[in-house]
Amino acid sequence: MIKAIVVSAILGVASGTAAADLVRPTARPVLAVPTNLIASFRPVERPKAIENQAIQVMAKRAKGLVCDSKNIQGTVIDAIPGRIAGCGVAQPIKVRAVAGIPLSTEAIMDCTTAKAMARWVDNGVLPAFKSYKGGVTGINVAAHYSCRTRNNQPGAKISEHGKGRAVDVSGFKMGDGSTVTVLNGWNAKGDGRRLRKVHKAACGPFGTVLGPDADRYHKDHFHFDTAQYRSGSYCR
Repeated sequence: MIKAIVVSAILGVASGTAAADLVRPTARPVLAVPTNLIASFRPVERPKAIENQAIQVMAKRAKGLVCDSKNIQGTVIDAIPGRIAGCGVAQPIKVRAVAGIPLSTEAIMDCTTAKAMARWVDNGVLPAFKSYKGGVTGINVAAHYSCRTRNNQPGAKISEHGKGRAVDVSGFKMGDGSTVTVLNGWNAKGDGRRLRKVHKAACGPFGTVLGPDADRYHKDHFHFDTAQYRSGSYCR
């Protein structure tokens, strides 16, 4: 056997064949892989627009910004089903501050109402109290979302409060530590003039604006909602 191998090697060298070729393994055939298949194994890059949008959303959530507004701070919450027909909020938020002014309690409403409130505070409340008693440092919320009828009257239509479209304000905390209330300030000399200014400023941002002169149900607070009327805002 060994002689046969040696003889074969000698004959191979003699015939011009390298000895190494006698023990070299047969090369496997190379398969041609389509270039589109190779590309399919590459990781798919996320489009820059989507990536930037995700970063912006995360930044807003970190700051507590909602409704795509820098003037509204709060939290997006789950949809609220109504316990009676006509109530409920499809996309509610829980607002804790508007235009940099904190609310006395987190108020549940929709984004349309939150944006209206932010405009009112920014363009009406802050200017009205700018140089008065140290300026506004807080807003007292008397009511927000509540599944009920108007003025809690049996048989009445569903209140805008029951749709997440209303907020009631009973007063304003001031920088000097005092509170200007609708109940005690409406007819007071200094407070009353400014309360009337903020009441008037709400006409436009809100669809309905009610105060102490509207009826007996609103002697101690302002009612604001974003109901729409063909004739424009209803303000009393």
